[in-house]
Amino acid sequence: MANQPESSDAKGTTKRDFSTAILERKKAPNRLVVDEAVNDDNSVVALHPETMEKLQLFRGDTILIKGKKRKDTICIALADETCEEPKIRMNKVVRNNLRVRLGDVVSVHQCADVKYGKRVHILPVDDTIEGVTGNLFDAYLKRW
Repeated sequence: MANQPESSDAKGTTKRDFSTAILERKKAPNRLVVDEAVNDDNSVVALHPETMEKLQLFRGDTILIKGKKRKDTICIALADETCEEPKIRMNKVVRNNLRVRLGDVVSVHQCADVKYGKRVHILPVDDTIEGVTGNLFDAYLKRW
């Protein structure tokens, strides 16, 4: 294998040096490094077009992203030429959902069939509604 430390013994056979094996990364195409997004959309991530081709993804495909602590989320994949090859660009909201930071590694999987939601619960967080008076539904949700 290329770039593998090897040693040879008296018989001429080569052996791999396993003392540094933990430092070598597995070459999995679906494991990508988290990078900062250029847009502010909470449902979109950006990938390099070659990365999308390796993962057999198309622009607008729905993907499952797995982060740390068994957290995962679903996003829409978009191609971005300015995104580096082994990276995935996502905004702060997506990173918080996955419990990852910039530079962490996430795994990306194609999500074949995403069902439409029958019911959506929109609940306020207690500390975000301090000082807000009146009916929250009328103030924030009725127009949609």
